Amino acid sequence: MMFQSTRDSRITASAAQAVCRGIAPDGGLYIPTAFPSLELDRLISLQNQPYVRLAEVILQPFFEDWPEGILKACLDRAYGSGRFDVPQLTPTRKLDEGFFVLELWHGPTAAFKDMALQFLPPLLAQSKKLAGDERTTVILTATSGDTGKAALEGFADQPGTRILVFYPSKGVSEIQRRQMVTQSGSNVDVVGIEGNFDDAQTAVKQLFADPVLAEKLAEKNMVFSSANSINFGRLAPQIVYYFKSYLNLISAGEVQPGEPVNFAVPTGNFGNILAGYYAKRMGLPIGKLICASNANHVLSDFFATASYNRNRPFIPTESPSMDILISSNLERLISHLAGPEETQKLMKHLADEGAYILSPEVFNRMRDLFAGGYIGDHQAREVIRRTFKNYHYLLDTHTAVAVGVYEEYLRQTGDPAKTIVLSTASPYKFPSAVLGALGEEGEGEGYQLLKRLSETTGTPIPPSLDKLWEKPIRFERIIPREAIRSYLSDRLSL
Repeated sequence: MMFQSTRDSRITASAAQAVCRGIAPDGGLYIPTAFPSLELDRLISLQNQPYVRLAEVILQPFFEDWPEGILKACLDRAYGSGRFDVPQLTPTRKLDEGFFVLELWHGPTAAFKDMALQFLPPLLAQSKKLAGDERTTVILTATSGDTGKAALEGFADQPGTRILVFYPSKGVSEIQRRQMVTQSGSNVDVVGIEGNFDDAQTAVKQLFADPVLAEKLAEKNMVFSSANSINFGRLAPQIVYYFKSYLNLISAGEVQPGEPVNFAVPTGNFGNILAGYYAKRMGLPIGKLICASNANHVLSDFFATASYNRNRPFIPTESPSMDILISSNLERLISHLAGPEETQKLMKHLADEGAYILSPEVFNRMRDLFAGGYIGDHQAREVIRRTFKNYHYLLDTHTAVAVGVYEEYLRQTGDPAKTIVLSTASPYKFPSAVLGALGEEGEGEGYQLLKRLSETTGTPIPPSLDKLWEKPIRFERIIPREAIRSYLSDRLSL
């Protein structure tokens, strides 16, 4: 299995090289040159096996040149360490006939990013060994909330690494902020920026592409890499839980083997839903991938019109991890559908003009696979209230967006396929908004909000959040977005 840049098929890398580099030299993202085909019957035979075993079978073809046992060791460390608060890791809950929720937030940071970022650190360590890379890896991460903490948790005190996380100072929830600024570890650094997530992500991409900075790093025996989903090593493990949820429905007698199932995914940077597309390409019977957006609905507009246009106001919402106008992983999908030459042209249009338009042929191919929709904060709050009233099931603000978009998709299409909604965060990460949606007082500080939500709903506070306010704050600095480069140079003594 080889990987190539989304923008130039001549730029290739092995799996280990793709994971180490994070991003291709031309600014493109690494994608597999082919998709392995998995036999559903074989996976069904593994449905009662531990998550690690299923993940090994699904991911091994991407790392087929690795010595036996290395991938399994990475998976054992990620998922077999007791860091998830339920033995199933990703339980599937039935809410109604044909309507299910896949809970992806039972890891150490109470967000779905743990499913990838508990795996990426050992994967990167092994990739460096296989690639003969003895440099210190500097992980640069821009976060809209959840990636930052999950990356910090995964890479804290990881030998041979430094990690710097940049977050929008006014664009994350208080829980998300406190999770990051209290992070322990001698190799971690966290800083807020005056701007939004797109500002942070653009600045980080510019750092990756800066040849002068790369030369200075080389002099210090350092190299950049990424923990964002632009790194294929971060994206790959997300494929697994799509297969796992489908096998869960087979085990429960809810679907027959081979029966198509839809997935509705709250979407910002397009990595989570892209993993579903990869699962489909590998043989999972997926009908539609329903891309759910909030008020920053650049993606749902794209799926409706073929026009991607980030030239619009940025709207802070109660689902901040989706407050994104530049969805990086969409480039991977376009490269798979249109080819690298066309992708390079479109990405240049995006960089120069902030917009691009797909050809009718590519757009039609995309619409066969995806549907899109969006709802705002008011509608999402109503979804939270109604879902708790009807099913006594508590949604976070992001999952509520996906449920609301799915309900509207169902009304418009009457699609009878069973649907799994990906639940990407614990509702306790956004207690103020969730309490407000339930008609309760959402004002207050810190731990009292968590207690009030627990008492109001009769649901438990996740263990990883229960002791959060006992931890000391380590990182309080906020800088202008223009100062990111100088801040990085100072911290790394470049």
